[in-house]
Amino acid sequence: MGGCPNRCRHCWLGCTPNGRLTADDLRFVATAFHPFTDGLEVVSWYREPDYLPEYKELWALENELSDGRETPHYELMSVWRAVRDESYVPRLKSLGLKKCQLTLFGGREKTDYYSGRKGVYDEILQAIEMLIAAQIAPRIQVFVNKDNIEDLQAVVDLIHAMKLEERCAAFEKQFTAFVHQGSCDGENEKLYDIRITPEDLPKIPRELVDYSLQHWDKSSLDEIFGQMEQMLVDQLSESKETRSYVSDTPIFYVDKNFNVYPNITTPALHWLLGNLKTDGAEAVLNRYLGSESPAQKARLTVPLGEMVKKYGDPTSRRLFSTSDYIDPIIKRWCEDAYKNRQA
Repeated sequence: MGGCPNRCRHCWLGCTPNGRLTADDLRFVATAFHPFTDGLEVVSWYREPDYLPEYKELWALENELSDGRETPHYELMSVWRAVRDESYVPRLKSLGLKKCQLTLFGGREKTDYYSGRKGVYDEILQAIEMLIAAQIAPRIQVFVNKDNIEDLQAVVDLIHAMKLEERCAAFEKQFTAFVHQGSCDGENEKLYDIRITPEDLPKIPRELVDYSLQHWDKSSLDEIFGQMEQMLVDQLSESKETRSYVSDTPIFYVDKNFNVYPNITTPALHWLLGNLKTDGAEAVLNRYLGSESPAQKARLTVPLGEMVKKYGDPTSRRLFSTSDYIDPIIKRWCEDAYKNRQA
């Protein structure tokens, strides 16, 4: 409803302009969808929770609209809110939060740069202290690419300097951290050229490797970062596989203009299902069930190999998981299909 204070260069949701839906707007959305659900759950944010000053009232409204059930807060927080509202972190504790995730990209310079806001790094450090004071264990997420991989030792040094393992253990919680490079959609798609390649993996500090293997329950970094694009192209180019994205328990984004998208990847034009105000919930849901958004239709009707053969790079050594690789391929297919229709 309020958007986000940051403009993160890794954000899979994209950095759209901040909107400002009202409480009545959220009621309208819930009322429109409610007849078609068996247990509605409503959340008022999709980038940074609790960003708005009325976050307490919004939490109460979410619970009211979610068929009177308490919605999960998730293990996330607003760093922006925490350092400006001394009652905020104690409130998270009162909601039962035991762990909370924060994102670093290295030291101060890299973290501020990739978060899109000066001062974020120092605010994260303040937030970590507040979490520990409330006996909430911080969990450090570190995004990795060729531009910041040499700066990851700064994260290890911070963990030691703040004695995060020992301080979490003092209130019987485990400190956790992990590295990954994220998906390749939204803002992160723009970082395609600097995705890491196999020769970069040994540059990740050993301690971050150990934390990551434990977090992901994997035995090697290869399992976390995936395969080279050239290998995926070779494996998938002849694939006849198609897929439906229709789920029995779907989640939808509704943006500030009441456009609706399925919660599959970034809310973008090729995933658009319609507009809640002009089309109504039933039409939007029927388009979802019928796989009528351009991306759903393409994935259901076009063999994966056909798309990969056209848009994959058989010379690329960039690392991807298979699922993360498919998203930008679908996007390029849909964008070209749209251009061809306009020609």
